[in-house]
Amino acid sequence: MKRIHIIGILVIAVAIAIIMSTASDASVYVPFSEAQARAKEGDDTKVHVVGRLKKDAKGHIVGMKYDPVLDPNYFSFVLVDTNRVEQQVVYYSPKPQDFDRSEQVVITGNMQGEAFVADKILLKCPSKYTEKEVKVETASL
Repeated sequence: MKRIHIIGILVIAVAIAIIMSTASDASVYVPFSEAQARAKEGDDTKVHVVGRLKKDAKGHIVGMKYDPVLDPNYFSFVLVDTNRVEQQVVYYSPKPQDFDRSEQVVITGNMQGEAFVADKILLKCPSKYTEKEVKVETASL
C-alpha cells in the first residue's frame, strides 16, 4: 500500500470516531413522562425538556426557590412541559439572569429521584425579540 492510502484510511477512521463520539452526546426533546420512564429503566442519558414556568394569576412564578445567601448554587423551580405535566426542577448553579422574565424554558438533564436535575437552562424571552413601536413625528409646515 502506498503511504497516501494509509494516511487516507487514518483520516477516515479519525472522522468516523469523531462523528460517533458526538452522536452519543446528542440528546432528544422529550416530555417529563418519558424522562421519568427512562429513569425507571435505568437510562441516565441527558434529555431536553421544553416547558413554561408555572405562574399564578398575577403572573408571579410559583415554586421558585433561590437563596444566594444560604446556598448560591442551588436553584429550583416548577416547570410545566408541553403535555401540561408539572415537575420540580433542580439546578445546581446560580439562578440565570432574567429568569423571572422568561416565557419558555429549555432544560437539559435527567430525572434523579422525584426531581429533574438540570445541567443547562436555556431561556426564551419573547420580549427581547419583539419589535418595539417607533413613534415618528413629522414637523408641521
